[in-house]
Amino acid sequence: MPNLSYKHFTLGVEEEYMVIDPTTRELKSHQQKIVQEGQKMIKDKVKAEMHQAVVEVGTDICADVAEAFADVSTLRKTISNIAGELGLWVGASGTHPFSHWESQLITEHVRYNEIVNELQEAARSNLIFGLHVHVGMETREMAIHIANSARYFLPHIFALSTNSPFWEGRLTGYKSFRTKVFEKFPRTGIPDFFENIEGYDNYIKLLVKTNCIDNAKKIWWDLRVHPFFNTVEFRICDIPLTVHETIAIAGLFQAICAKLYKLRSQNMNYMIYSRALLNENKWRASRYGIDGTLIDFGKESEVNTRVLIYELLDFIDDVIPHLGSQHAISHVHKMLEAGTGADRQLKEYEKNKSLVEVVDFIHDSFLSGL
Repeated sequence: MPNLSYKHFTLGVEEEYMVIDPTTRELKSHQQKIVQEGQKMIKDKVKAEMHQAVVEVGTDICADVAEAFADVSTLRKTISNIAGELGLWVGASGTHPFSHWESQLITEHVRYNEIVNELQEAARSNLIFGLHVHVGMETREMAIHIANSARYFLPHIFALSTNSPFWEGRLTGYKSFRTKVFEKFPRTGIPDFFENIEGYDNYIKLLVKTNCIDNAKKIWWDLRVHPFFNTVEFRICDIPLTVHETIAIAGLFQAICAKLYKLRSQNMNYMIYSRALLNENKWRASRYGIDGTLIDFGKESEVNTRVLIYELLDFIDDVIPHLGSQHAISHVHKMLEAGTGADRQLKEYEKNKSLVEVVDFIHDSFLSGL
């Protein structure tokens, strides 16, 4: 077998942060000041989001997880410093523990006005914070092949990222309530299987032609092949509390893509399962995080989620040295021991039943380990 090159599996990481009033611990509009100040220092790596209490950041195209770690760390520190100078806090959690969306301002922008006009309450109430990981691909043909197979692993990694147990002051009983909020949007969730890239592109063209969407960015699936670039974008995860968790998850997505590419080059493939089956696992992951069971569709039985994540680590083990991501992915073991962001938020809540203290914990974790 020829020596495969994994160089094209570059990484791009986008994170969405919450802006917090240090006095009330509520979400607070930063009136785009964080973005304006940030753009002076990190240019277009910081953007406004639909709600004014959200700041979105994105890395450069990173050659490997080490570059991604450095970039995300710098972004977190920069945004945290700017917010501090404006008398504000920032934090990373899939939902704010008690703020209500009704009191949050929408950013004045043509695109956001259009989305709110079309989706109404579903858009206004979409006050959530996610992590998006872009993995570079050799070609868009390879991207659709890898996306089809990678769908299987979405619930496993999503379970690890769960970080939104509270919503509007209530204990939801979910480890990720963020996904429940986002499901009100059209074209969300785990996508279908596409035979080839032409089939995918034709689907998008049909939606544009029939005025369902005006561009491919309005496809909000948990994983999507980029309409123009050779990348697969993983969108299922809650924003993790810490940088180390974000990079571990980015490393997992990158390694899964590399492993599927390696199998393909050996004329092998991973089993393709239907969206209906995969959604059963996504639901379990959102409800129980890593403390439940997922279905192993090969065995047709329930298996402890942690066991399946260890199996996933074994599955990708042979490509990790080529990607240089050993250190980042070793952090997954710590996540399995310490619990997900949701588990740690709940543990904090159990101490004094105080959601204010949970917000403090989210804020304190933002630069943890840097």
